[in-house]
Amino acid sequence: MPKQLLDRFGRMHDYLRISVTDRCNLRCVYCMPEDGMEFEPDEKLLTFDEITEIVRVLAGLGVRKLRLTGGEPLVRKNLDQLIGMLSQIPGIEDIALTTNGIYFASRAEKLRAAGLTRVNISLDSLRADRFSLITRGGDIRRVLASIEEAYRVGITPIKLNVVLMKGINDDEIADFLQMTIDRPIQVRFIEYMPIGHQDEDWKKRYLSLTTVLDRCKEMGWEATASNAVYGNGPAQNYRIEGALGSFGLIHPISDHFCETCNRLRLTADGNIKPCLYWSDEFNVRKYIGDDAAVEDLFFRALDIKPQNHEMAQALMNEEQSHTPTIRRMSQIGG
Repeated sequence: MPKQLLDRFGRMHDYLRISVTDRCNLRCVYCMPEDGMEFEPDEKLLTFDEITEIVRVLAGLGVRKLRLTGGEPLVRKNLDQLIGMLSQIPGIEDIALTTNGIYFASRAEKLRAAGLTRVNISLDSLRADRFSLITRGGDIRRVLASIEEAYRVGITPIKLNVVLMKGINDDEIADFLQMTIDRPIQVRFIEYMPIGHQDEDWKKRYLSLTTVLDRCKEMGWEATASNAVYGNGPAQNYRIEGALGSFGLIHPISDHFCETCNRLRLTADGNIKPCLYWSDEFNVRKYIGDDAAVEDLFFRALDIKPQNHEMAQALMNEEQSHTPTIRRMSQIGG
């Protein structure tokens, strides 16, 4: 029987999230400081060939799904070339992209032709002025154009990622839910997470996603659980009666999904992160070219992967068993 990426809690890992850059063209309030960050120089980033070699080894261990992230992955030049390389690896069945949508419309056709199968577009507000405020300067018209272009080139399903923030965009929940009624789209509401925050300010914006179901009831919409969304990952999915689309709730804090976690992360500078929240990392770059050593490092990372991330303890100021990461979300890839 071939080796598989099974951890000590019996979780099978068939999904790799690959950050291709820590750079971004936006400065979203929950992701990056207003004055930006010091980004890695290009020579410290994994090359396309290096990424492909790592994925080739992991495909032999059962990895079937990939997601390209950043920062903003489309600030990395010629990303379609990497997608084309990855799509040729035997065993890889699904290549998805998470993007802020600013550059996607102009590149969607080329990405689709290269082998991109799915896209998640971040959209935290449907109001132009508020979107600009949250992203510190983003143009919502470009994101909306990217959604339309994804439809045109046949990338499905299209998912919208909405980080829900108390006092900022929680009054738009009904507007996003209405989108799922009108269009075959999935809106995924995501709880605000304490990733890379060394202060307590994030707690002021945290809002449990039970608020979304409460809003459904207030609007008179009947939402029932749905399992009809491909690649739903950690989301608990619902469909409003008569809706063309659906919505998902991703609540890593109030109701974490760690027991079914099937993912590993590879940062742009070549570090394996077995868990998004904790600081543990293993640099794989120096082992590329030695398949056995790459395999061994991924198994070492899995061996120390904790049973859960304990973000709820962070919310309650309780003691945690590991050291939380100090990397910002843009440096990890989410």
